[in-house]
Amino acid sequence: MKFEYIEYHKSASNDELIADLKETAKQLGVSSLSMREYDENGKFSSSAVSRRFGTWNQALSIAKLDYRNRAFSDNELFENIETVWIKLGKQPTRRDMDNTAISSISSGSYLRKFGQWSNALKSFTKYINENEKVYSFDNHHESIHKTKRDVNLRMRFIVMQRDNFKCCVCGASPAKDPSVELHIDHIIPWSKGGETTLQNLQTLCSKCNLGKSNLP
Repeated sequence: MKFEYIEYHKSASNDELIADLKETAKQLGVSSLSMREYDENGKFSSSAVSRRFGTWNQALSIAKLDYRNRAFSDNELFENIETVWIKLGKQPTRRDMDNTAISSISSGSYLRKFGQWSNALKSFTKYINENEKVYSFDNHHESIHKTKRDVNLRMRFIVMQRDNFKCCVCGASPAKDPSVELHIDHIIPWSKGGETTLQNLQTLCSKCNLGKSNLP
């Protein structure tokens, strides 16, 4: 009897492999997967997935799953907390950070960086409340503006928190409707001389912001 090597799932497409990574993570209730976890619960093998996408972490990245060994910067961690906080409309819990529908970085990454989830939240609020101007001045004297147009993370969060994470026009909120996307809008448009200050900024949903355009 002659034994031959047969490569399983050779015809599986990239989309099928990525879909199974996501499905396996969902079934296990995790935001990331180790190669062993996938080998024990997935439809394909971790080695086949790694070969197809170059590395295991690259496959996780394409599947929008957390890399367990990746070291995120403070800014990346804070931006993700801000995103989850805005979507929930309230301070997120550690469990919220493991919800892949709203968070792109798992709680484990925060624990490795800060030791405890409470420490991560304290570091985030300290960063937001630092004694630094939330706007930055434009040093170009020929400009009619005193501030830059872009809204930084601190100012964006402060404005949305002030507006209760809701659209100031229609009241839409991601906490009630996950499809709602909130933007920061210049009340007096930038194109008409409006400055990037707390008093001249408001929270609008994407629909109201699009409808407003550059009208005051």
